[in-house]
Amino acid sequence: MIPYGRQFITEDDIEAVKQVLKSDFITQGPVVPEFENDVVNLVSAKHAVAVNSATSALHIACLALGLQEGDWLWTSPISFVASANCGLYCGAKISFVDIDEKTYNICPESLEKKLIEAKKLGQLPKVVVLVHYAGQSCDMRKIHLLSQEYNFKIIEDASHAIGGMYDKHYIGSCEYSDITVFSFHPVKIITTAEGGIATTNCTDLFKKMLLLRSHGISRDPNEMQGYSEGPWYYEQLELGFNYRMTEMQGALGRSQIKTIKDNINRRHAIAKQYHKELSNLQITLPYQSDFSTSSYHLFPIQLHLEKIKYSRKEVFNMLREQGIGVNVHYIPIHTQPFYKRLPYDLGNYPVAESFYEKVITIPLFHSMSDLEQRKVIESIKNIIG
Repeated sequence: MIPYGRQFITEDDIEAVKQVLKSDFITQGPVVPEFENDVVNLVSAKHAVAVNSATSALHIACLALGLQEGDWLWTSPISFVASANCGLYCGAKISFVDIDEKTYNICPESLEKKLIEAKKLGQLPKVVVLVHYAGQSCDMRKIHLLSQEYNFKIIEDASHAIGGMYDKHYIGSCEYSDITVFSFHPVKIITTAEGGIATTNCTDLFKKMLLLRSHGISRDPNEMQGYSEGPWYYEQLELGFNYRMTEMQGALGRSQIKTIKDNINRRHAIAKQYHKELSNLQITLPYQSDFSTSSYHLFPIQLHLEKIKYSRKEVFNMLREQGIGVNVHYIPIHTQPFYKRLPYDLGNYPVAESFYEKVITIPLFHSMSDLEQRKVIESIKNIIG
């Protein structure tokens, strides 16, 4: 079975983790801060806070921005549920913005239209979580201008997008956002097994997320409300969490990030070959916008169901039977049973719902061999061609 994505672990990665296991610290040591610094240097942000998952990073990002009960968080319906759940963790209300039919990201025009209506109702969002779907950036410049006009904060959910670029700058620089979140799950561009990170250029947001990451506890005398009684003394200043990343994860991340540019180049080569070989079939291939360079975390295709003889489910099952580990990304969040209990009617997001009905994710990962890709291409041609 050729999966849609998978991790690639080298001997250098293994050795890096072994060195940590032999050291004095396997948590709260020097390696995680070094990994944070590696990410800062890659994306040209000022600060980074590494945590145990991108979901945790989204949560503390929302809290750092002051999201609370009664506030609104808006996001894309085409994402993993964490992009919306992070708002519910803070007691906020959730709404969605339909996607652009080419990029599959939040459509700036749909966002502006919704903002105009929300302003009339007094329901403007406090936070908008922008999902860089499949690794391609949203149109950050346009959306940033809207944030200035309508006074909302921006979190970039770049779980798919480390190594991708917007306007010739690496995603994560936070040039047009308050906080960017990356994921290091095994199927992502680089992995720490599980893990995530939040980048920001705001020192106050950085300090708040750092505090929330570890129980809301500080040992810094400059932050304490009382007098330090000695080296053992600490104070809990916030209701925080245990969202820390381990030293082993940090070591794996440090090793993996060294090859990220080569990994992205390989993904682009695979994507280019797919475009060359599959462009004449009754499918829509991923669009690459002029203002961004995708990291190609995913390669979603849309089936022209009205022109082929099989349903999406039949194509999916036939590919799986041939050893092609296709998947679907994603089931629209507002159609999930949990969210159906909230007031999100079907039909409010027609582009997202139409996209879901036709999409299949085909395999793309940087360790994918030419032979594996040839098998994927021939299988798709045999079924759809």
